[in-house]
Amino acid sequence: MHYRIFSILVTFICLFGGVLTTAAQNVNSTDETEKPVILYSGTPKKYEIADIKVEGAPNYEDYVIIGLSGLSKGQTITVPGDEITQACKRYWRHGLFSDVEITADKLEDNRIWLTIHLTMRPRVSDIRYNGVKKSEREDLESRIGMIKGGQITPNLVDRAKTLIKRYFDDKGFKNADVIITQRDDPEKKNEVIVNIDIDKKEKVKVHEITIVGNKAVKTKKLKRVMKKTNEKNKLVNIFRTKKFIEDNYEADKQLIIDKYNELGYRDAAIVKDSIKAYDDRTVDIFMQIDEGQKYYLRNVTWVGNTLYPSEQLNFLLRMKKGDVYNQKLLEERTTSDDDAIGNLYYNNGYLFYNLEPVEVNIVGDSIDLEMRIFEGRQATINKISIKGNDRLYENVVRRELRTRPGELFSREDLMRSMREIQQMGHFDPEQIKPDIQPKPEDGTVDIGYDLVSKANDQVEFSAGWGQTGVIGKLSLKFTNFSLANLLHPGENYRGILPQGDGQTLTISGQTNAKYYQSYSISFYDPWFGGKRPNAFSVSAFYSRQTDISSQYYNSAYRNNYYNSYYSGMYGYGMYNYGNYSSYENYYDPDKSIQMYGLAVMFGKRLKWPDDYFQFTAELSYQRYILSDWQYFPVTNGKCNNLSINLTLSRSSTDNPIYPRQGSEFSLSAQITPPYSLLDGKDYSKYNTSSQEDMNNMHRWIEYHKWKFKSKIYIPLMDPISVKRTPVVMGRVEFGLLGHYNKYKKSPFETFDVGGDGMTGYSSYATESVALRGYENSSLTPYGSAGYAYTRLGLELRYPLMLETSTSIYALTFVEAGNAWHDVGKFNPFELKRSAGVGVRIFLPMIGMMGIDWAYGFDKINGYSNYGGSQFHFILGQEF
Repeated sequence: MHYRIFSILVTFICLFGGVLTTAAQNVNSTDETEKPVILYSGTPKKYEIADIKVEGAPNYEDYVIIGLSGLSKGQTITVPGDEITQACKRYWRHGLFSDVEITADKLEDNRIWLTIHLTMRPRVSDIRYNGVKKSEREDLESRIGMIKGGQITPNLVDRAKTLIKRYFDDKGFKNADVIITQRDDPEKKNEVIVNIDIDKKEKVKVHEITIVGNKAVKTKKLKRVMKKTNEKNKLVNIFRTKKFIEDNYEADKQLIIDKYNELGYRDAAIVKDSIKAYDDRTVDIFMQIDEGQKYYLRNVTWVGNTLYPSEQLNFLLRMKKGDVYNQKLLEERTTSDDDAIGNLYYNNGYLFYNLEPVEVNIVGDSIDLEMRIFEGRQATINKISIKGNDRLYENVVRRELRTRPGELFSREDLMRSMREIQQMGHFDPEQIKPDIQPKPEDGTVDIGYDLVSKANDQVEFSAGWGQTGVIGKLSLKFTNFSLANLLHPGENYRGILPQGDGQTLTISGQTNAKYYQSYSISFYDPWFGGKRPNAFSVSAFYSRQTDISSQYYNSAYRNNYYNSYYSGMYGYGMYNYGNYSSYENYYDPDKSIQMYGLAVMFGKRLKWPDDYFQFTAELSYQRYILSDWQYFPVTNGKCNNLSINLTLSRSSTDNPIYPRQGSEFSLSAQITPPYSLLDGKDYSKYNTSSQEDMNNMHRWIEYHKWKFKSKIYIPLMDPISVKRTPVVMGRVEFGLLGHYNKYKKSPFETFDVGGDGMTGYSSYATESVALRGYENSSLTPYGSAGYAYTRLGLELRYPLMLETSTSIYALTFVEAGNAWHDVGKFNPFELKRSAGVGVRIFLPMIGMMGIDWAYGFDKINGYSNYGGSQFHFILGQEF
């Protein structure tokens, strides 16, 4: 208000106080050293502006300042007149000047020379926040628009106060005080230090909610309907917010009306409500409700439908005569993502379809609905555009799309296209948005996919300490590799390797120098040949592990060695005794196991039962070279493993990092040739104590291995509207390692159950299966390899952060599982149980990592100390 009064006063001075000192027709002085004087009682005269100068604005170019005035050289103005007055007003409205004056320096004939005198408002040298936390200060800095070096104006100060109060009001601090003061900076001319003093006071909470007029719905139930407006000091609200925020309160009032509408009370209304301060920290809320009458549905008629019969539409609507008139269900079935009728039309090209339910007749408590449909014409896709892709060749993205130019529009194809882009892993799944541009005039639609690229390559570098020294691992995973460009250096290289085709190249190495070495390389192409979604991969690996010399076995610590070596090497916690830091001094290179292998896989996406299915076939060969390796039936010799692995899988999850809905399952059979059925040998006569016999028996390993794995994801909120929805994940899996001949059971490819599923033992002898709450390998101890296992789990996940750079979610779980050495004793009800909590962090350059704490409730082989409290660390994989 003071600012407005001051502005009016200055304008008045400009008009009548001699701001413009010029000579009209009567000039009192002709001395050129003095400025001419206006006689405002004289007749106004027209002058041409000969020149304009600016004083007092050193930080701006003169032409900018002159442009703000609206005056220009060569312009004809009236003196005295409105042009000079309007120029003054423009400068005041701009807010950057504390004083404005326009003078006439010279008159000659009908020409006038002007000077604009300005006094700049001070700039901000520093902003100091008092009474708030660091995070709140950072939020305020981004909101109020006051920055160091900027000019400070009364409008800017008033705006800052309003935004700060609104910010804390949204956090429940309704009584917050904000005082903004300025003081001159003694070290900088025409600059001020701005102090923002904030007293948040106490959060305002809800003391009591009083509801009257409700008969059909109990007060307690109505209070539970309100999501964010809840009474304090009530046990039922212990996990609900109690602070009072007016916007949330308005939304909760609508939830009450929605609840009544859902129960058939279409006329329900809150006729009166009030908010009254109970004390400095709480408020009381009063609401009076008029419930009105309960209504029922009598008749539903359809108008305008020519493509589908009314009976089919009634079936999809799921509302029939005699039902309570549920307006919430009616809205869900006709306008939301659960709109079955709309999807029926949208998935067949009718993008311009519209449905309007109209209440055409109300008799007593009965309502007749008329469903008015405008079907329109089918829409053909005209143009597909992709924005934000700077990682892949565009054809690599386009081949994943189910929407193509020339085809009919389908909402199902649109959603499926978004899902396929998400599964690629090269774009932020939380920010993929379709841009649909209908064109009713020509019956076409343009579709754009707005993408946000994210880094997807991964580098894993880890180090650990074992009984044989430091073990280091380095793994490089390039997810956007281009084999076709490998021999064409240039613009196709964005790093050390060619990129753009979405292929995956993984190189990994792990070693502790003398005792253990392992190297692998793999290549994967999801669109082999580039024309069809047929996957192809090839991989190779080599590993070597050495043992401890016999000298150590003969030492006085022999028993302790066996116990600890099995514990450290294979994860058998039940044998963990003593201190064994001297193992590295007993290196024996003559005792070792070497393994190398090669695998080739081909996969094909199926169209039946639906196109979420995929069938893969993998041919693999592994060769084991054992030298005095005492941990298998074969201690010396060479074993060969030639197998084919056939897998039928289906995945319909919506997000590769944090799935909210969908399911995954796979059924696989890994089979070797039945050598024992073909060679005519009687393996019952082989001597298991003879290494020669054992080597001959297992020269070619035989088995058949069956596995089933499944997961299902159920969101607890609508995943379309609520991105950070909690999700329940259920898991069922089992495995079985069978044989063709009971005397020739495979010593390899068994199941290693227990712990975090990351034991090094699995790299050459068995497949690790995690069961949290128990030590690694504790369910399959030495000498009792697992030939069958089962695992069940239920997990509740809650997302803490879902950003392009980082995804974090917390989880709590219960699970159970077990392993059996004898397949005949397989019992899916004889399980070891556990429960716990954990957290997962996904970083694009590292992958998934996390930590779990779990408690195992059951004893293992009579030992109680292999369950109980356990911590498990995850790096580079997910359970």
